[in-house]
Parts: sequence; C-alpha cells; structure tokens
Amino acid sequence: MSNKGAEPEEEHTQTENVVLIGKKPVMNYVTACITFFNTGEKQVVVKARGRAISKAVDTVELLRRAFVKNLDIHKIDIDTEELFKFEGQKSNVSTIEITVAKAKTEQPKEDN
Repeated sequence: MSNKGAEPEEEHTQTENVVLIGKKPVMNYVTACITFFNTGEKQVVVKARGRAISKAVDTVELLRRAFVKNLDIHKIDIDTEELFKFEGQKSNVSTIEITVAKAKTEQPKEDN
C-alpha cells in the first residue's frame, strides 16, 4: 500500500513558519507574522501568487515599519508557476516568497 497523499516529515517541519497571502485584510497576515515571532520562530516566510503579491509586500512593509522595528529582509524569491486549467489549458502565474527575520540586537558597550 502506498501513501499517495502523504508528505515527507521534513517538508512538514519546514513549512510551519509560512504565511500564505490570500484575500483577507493585510492586518490578518501581519498578526500571523507577529504570532510566529512571539512563539519563538527566528524567521517567517511570506508567500503569495498573482494579485496577492502586492498584499504580501504591504504585509512585510507594515510589519517592518510599524510593528517589528528590527526586522531584516533575508531573501526575496520571485518565480513563475505554470498552472493547468481544465481541458488542458495552461496559464502562468507569478509568485513571491519573502523571508524575514528579527535582527539580532547588539548589547550596548559599557564604558569602563
């Protein structure tokens, strides 16, 4: 018996800190990112496709400017996925993955 729909455990643990952007308001995604950071995650990946890409950028910018002052943008990956529609039609959709992490704060040096 094969386990057709099962994913390897490695992939499951890697996607725990991912926020998928969709049709909800931007503040919902900002809250999700803050929740990840508050639970001890070192970095969060914000993913979006198509029209939601601008919402992903808004999410990261709002997070960086208003909520997490020491936020670093580690990586931005852009790509195109080929989607298969009904009756064999194909269409391309743009994707973005923005990886953000809290910057390590340096301890102030004491004068001796």
